[in-house]
Amino acid sequence: MKYEQLAKDILKNVGGKENVNSLTHCITRLRFKLKDEGKANTDILKNMDGVVTVVKSGGQYQVVIGNHVPDVFAAVNAVGGLQGASEEDETEEKMNPLNKFIDIVSGVFQPILGVLCATGMIKGLNAVLVAAGVLASTDSTYIILNAIGDCLFNFFPIFLGFTAAKKFKLNQFTGMAVGAAMVYPAITSFAGQTVDFFGIPVVMPSSSYQSTVIPIILAIYIASKVEKLFKKIIPDMVKTFLVPFATLLVVVPVTFMAIGPISTIAANALGDLTLAIYNFNPTIAGLFIGGFWQVFVMFGLHWGLVPIAMNNLAVIGYDPVLATSVAVCFAQTGVVMAILAKTKDKKLKSLCIPAIISGFFGVTEPAIYGITLPRKKPFILSCIAAGVTGGIIGFFESKGYSMGGLGIFALPSYINPEGIDRGFYGMVIAMVAGIVVGFILMFVTKLNDEEEVKTTESKKEESLVKQEEIVSPIQGEVVTLAEVKDEAFSSGALGKGVAINPIEGKVYAPADGTLTTLFPSLHALGITTENGAEILIHVGMDTVQLEGKHFTAKVKQGDKIKKGQLLIEFDKEAIEKAGYSTITPVLITNSDQYLDVIETDKRKVDVNSELLTVVI
Repeated sequence: MKYEQLAKDILKNVGGKENVNSLTHCITRLRFKLKDEGKANTDILKNMDGVVTVVKSGGQYQVVIGNHVPDVFAAVNAVGGLQGASEEDETEEKMNPLNKFIDIVSGVFQPILGVLCATGMIKGLNAVLVAAGVLASTDSTYIILNAIGDCLFNFFPIFLGFTAAKKFKLNQFTGMAVGAAMVYPAITSFAGQTVDFFGIPVVMPSSSYQSTVIPIILAIYIASKVEKLFKKIIPDMVKTFLVPFATLLVVVPVTFMAIGPISTIAANALGDLTLAIYNFNPTIAGLFIGGFWQVFVMFGLHWGLVPIAMNNLAVIGYDPVLATSVAVCFAQTGVVMAILAKTKDKKLKSLCIPAIISGFFGVTEPAIYGITLPRKKPFILSCIAAGVTGGIIGFFESKGYSMGGLGIFALPSYINPEGIDRGFYGMVIAMVAGIVVGFILMFVTKLNDEEEVKTTESKKEESLVKQEEIVSPIQGEVVTLAEVKDEAFSSGALGKGVAINPIEGKVYAPADGTLTTLFPSLHALGITTENGAEILIHVGMDTVQLEGKHFTAKVKQGDKIKKGQLLIEFDKEAIEKAGYSTITPVLITNSDQYLDVIETDKRKVDVNSELLTVVI
């Protein structure tokens, strides 16, 4: 077995098989759930040949291997006699009820939000074309576009059946089958009727289950428990087909007879409750949600409003609640625009420009984590401006008629199917107001970069967010990881960062720290900075096969290094002549432990030029 010794060493240094609760793997990592992480020898594992690094996150002890992780996974299971679990078999982390709720909601909805927004944008585009008189609702073009826009939401239970099954550890195709049964054409034709199942009355909801949210999620949760029971009692030789057979035969009828009607009543009640709170005073509701939205997002609490919005769309055909948060990104953008106009700091200006561009499209993380939050006052001002936008949206009673895009791409989703109304104009006014109010508030506020960012070490300890700058270890042209022809790097599985196409064969230290890993082939090295960032510099693609040829080390593993110190020399021309690319990824392998990793916007870098900013 090719990886037998590596597997034995890994198992030994995670505390032995008796310390392993479960083991799964993703694209590049072995993901252990350990009984006691204190028994693991992390430093030994990090320095082990065949191991890139170790990451501890989300209750998992992750040993990063690379793109041959399936083979190592199989070897560890073989030598340890472990039951090699899939992702769905992992033991659950202990969470408080709020964290558990957020975890479930994000796990169920996050995988489909991108497609849901995309289809909503297409539906919104259709509404714009009809409002502009370009299309009529009877045109075939309109119908085709509407099919794209409605396809996901009309068959929502199938998609949620898949994602909920993954979250609740049910066979995902069984989950899809439950959802498909709920939107089966003959079943939808029973909408509003009382039918029977072997003489047992079944009350169908008046609007069918096509766009519902709560019934399918609850059904999949019950199905996960039923499947688990049948797995215990059905013999292994017939589990493949008898477990889903028995699960579906129990869950689908129970869904129609009990789960569906009860959850439909709950869904309607939830819709009525949220509308009652909102209608008590839409302006105040908007001020509150808009003002605190960015705080909600930072702590993941915004996920609590996502299912409410989707439920409102399904039950009443529109949602006014999530609408109050749509223009928040423009408030944040207005503040950053004022900072750009005021600051004389070139580095800060370079951060502001891309943050403003992304802000117009609804992506505010670069602005929040890179600019306003570290300076506190700008972030507070952005929350005030955001509250104003929410208040305006509430005052105009703007409503979303589909899940759509972010930023300016959100506008089509707020066009009433019956035509443009005051709610749409209110949304436009709120977006403009967000920029104007955010800009004015920030422009009349003193911006003292030294005082606000707290550059001294003592003041850094007091700041809400700290940053660590990683400089370029190589002179050359910056390319994105997506352009690297190696899935382990391009997928981001090994961490966030960039790649550099070098113009000379020298690698320098990008920060002060310790050279924790130096591969025997000298093609890759790992550095742990004094602040804990773990950096991987991987010279070239597949250059491990050169076995150190054309590489010369100037340091040894375990050395303390200083920023700008020469670490490795390599013969660029000889390596490329041998048929290998010298594109060099520079990654933060423990980037999942940080708020963000911000890449330079420069296309060419010199040694010691700013390359990555780690937001701690």
